Amino acid sequence: MSSIFQNVARVRARIREAALGAGYDPSSVCLLAAAKQQPVDKIRQAVAAGADAVGENRVQEMLAKMDAVNAPLHFIGRLQKNKVRHVVGRVALIHSIEDWDQAAYAARYAEAQGIVQDVLLQVNIACEPTKGGFAPEALRDAPEALRALRDLRGLRVRGLMCIPPPPETAAAEEGWEGEDKYFSKMRQLCVDIRPIITDNGSSHAESAVPILSMGMSGDYARAVACGSTLVRVGSAIFGARTQ
Repeated sequence: MSSIFQNVARVRARIREAALGAGYDPSSVCLLAAAKQQPVDKIRQAVAAGADAVGENRVQEMLAKMDAVNAPLHFIGRLQKNKVRHVVGRVALIHSIEDWDQAAYAARYAEAQGIVQDVLLQVNIACEPTKGGFAPEALRDAPEALRALRDLRGLRVRGLMCIPPPPETAAAEEGWEGEDKYFSKMRQLCVDIRPIITDNGSSHAESAVPILSMGMSGDYARAVACGSTLVRVGSAIFGARTQ
């Protein structure tokens, strides 16, 4: 058995333990293999081992691999306007819609193609100046703006995504519970805005369940314990990158 198969099994076991400890079904958690700089053969192994989806954060890598990987493809990197046409309509889910203008631009492109693109709203949960994303208050305290975004005909808002401060930063600033605090805030924000993002008249039953994308290789178990429904795991599956 390859190390990737063993790693996926290990990650699955930790997800199961964390979900059951939090009182919900482990099968409701999507395991995304974050495939930055990984060759196609390793990505295929991860999918065969049980990864539910594959995530790419670089458009050129995504385009080079997309026809070779038999799994739902997600775009998890920063979506620049000049890359929208390469991403919208080519992936199952975009994780990184980070402001109103970007959402409108992507929606116009999708509508012009006659498609509806599923997206997540990226939240800057710690309000870090170096990161993009919606401030939590921009979503919680501006319901009309959020409804307008939800009603863009080219997009379907499926939930939220965040990248909290690194564990060592959260630990230094707030104790070891610091990162969990941000995960818990995301969970509560998802609960707060669920009626707005799910009341979209969709015939898709899955659209009624918001996606909460949070947790990576170093913290996915804690993210699941705090309510994550999608974890983005790279090095814990593929091993540390060499470059």
